[in-house]
Order: sequence, then C-alpha cells, then structure tokens
Amino acid sequence: MTPDVNTFKSVALAEGFDEVLERVWAPDTVLDTHTHPFAAKALVVQGEMWLTVGDTTQHLVPGDLFELEHGEPHSERYGAEGATYWVARLNT
Repeated sequence: MTPDVNTFKSVALAEGFDEVLERVWAPDTVLDTHTHPFAAKALVVQGEMWLTVGDTTQHLVPGDLFELEHGEPHSERYGAEGATYWVARLNT
C-alpha cells in the first residue's frame, strides 16, 4: 500500500533527509545522463518511468521505490502519461 505524502515525508525526515518534494514530469520527457548534488530516495505515485544507472534500466510504476547516491550518473525517461513521484533529498 502506498503511503500518503505526509507519511512519506515524516519517515524521510526521520531517516535524515533534508527535504521532500513532489516532482511531476510531462509525458515522454527524456533526461540524458546527468548527476545531482544530493542523494535521493523516491516513490513513484503516478504514471511510469525508466531509470538507467550504469548498464541497468528499471521500469518503475506506482508503488515502486528508487534511490540514487549523491553524484550518481543516471538517465530518466517518462511514459506516455508522464509520471509523478515524491522524492526525499539529502543535500551534501
């Protein structure tokens, strides 16, 4: 069962993350390989996406969780309906 955003946020903050945001992506958005200046833990809540880290691609749908380390190179592709996820960030 997917938690509500307030539960996700309170758990993430208790785990030491700095902030929690909702990210909404437009249909068919593609982000080439990039990095972030933060670690991330995210829960997909709507739509679908494909996350590629190294040679591994994950197909993520509502209820799926993913994590990225600070500075970890990755690419993202969003489905025909776009996607929404809640993301906890640990800024470093």
